[in-house]
Amino acid sequence: MTIIHVVERVRPSVVNIDTVAQVQTAVGIFPQKGAGSGVIVSPDGYILTNNHVVEGAQQIRVTLLSGKSYTARLVGADPFSDVAVVKVQPPERLSAAQLGNSGALRVGQLAVAIGNPFGLGHTVTVGVVSALNRSIERESAAGPNIENLIQTSAAINPGNSGGALADSAGMIIGINTAIIPYAQGIGFAIPIDAARAIMDQLIRSGRVTRPYVGITFGGDIDPGIATQNNLPVDHGVFVREVSPGGPAAAAGLQAGDIIVAVDGKRIGNWNEFIRELFSKRPGDRVRIEYFRESKRGTAEVTLGQRP
Repeated sequence: MTIIHVVERVRPSVVNIDTVAQVQTAVGIFPQKGAGSGVIVSPDGYILTNNHVVEGAQQIRVTLLSGKSYTARLVGADPFSDVAVVKVQPPERLSAAQLGNSGALRVGQLAVAIGNPFGLGHTVTVGVVSALNRSIERESAAGPNIENLIQTSAAINPGNSGGALADSAGMIIGINTAIIPYAQGIGFAIPIDAARAIMDQLIRSGRVTRPYVGITFGGDIDPGIATQNNLPVDHGVFVREVSPGGPAAAAGLQAGDIIVAVDGKRIGNWNEFIRELFSKRPGDRVRIEYFRESKRGTAEVTLGQRP
């Protein structure tokens, strides 16, 4: 399939999303407009986008390729993965995208990004899949890094967020999510397999259920910190607090422990711990290995549901 055919197949399923949020300032509350993109995933009006596109919005407006515009409601959003779903009520069936398989991606294959950069409307850029399993830091300190991203050389600009990243067959392989400011040819997309799993939960229940262990992060352990503090291990996660009555407390974990492995997988830092944790479900039992002073121990933790 040529790039033109890919665009003709995918473009009708990509929408512009305009938002209005009420922002508190020192002199009062003022409306703040935002713009992004989304991908139609069902003919009855479910649209996949980024959480940061619609976060805090009191008004959401979706515009189709045809120019038709509809008010949308937020179905659910997940800040951890930066995935959100909105819904419109069109009188006609919409052109839904075909979702592909991001697990089969290979570095070097064609990538076509379609979105609404700078509010200019439907725009197409072309590149390749540059790398897989990338991790990027969030702009704010809230939450862990966004993990397991597709890196692409297809130009992704502000407003492209929530738009489609397609392969040479016109299948959606990712949802565009981020750029590195001042860098050229470096954009990121959420793999469609991950986005679809979150989307299904949001459509079904309006929220994402993630497991809860009941500890407070106290810092990452690295060789420098280990040497400086004479610690028995040079990697892991320091536990600052353990929630009373939580899963970790019930399993015997204590403040001051250093978590070094989950189910036998080495844990080097908090993001690795969160990634392993979020691959589980509430009710699952996990084996957490830790150091307490100079002694290594193991705790069998039955995961709860995140409050």
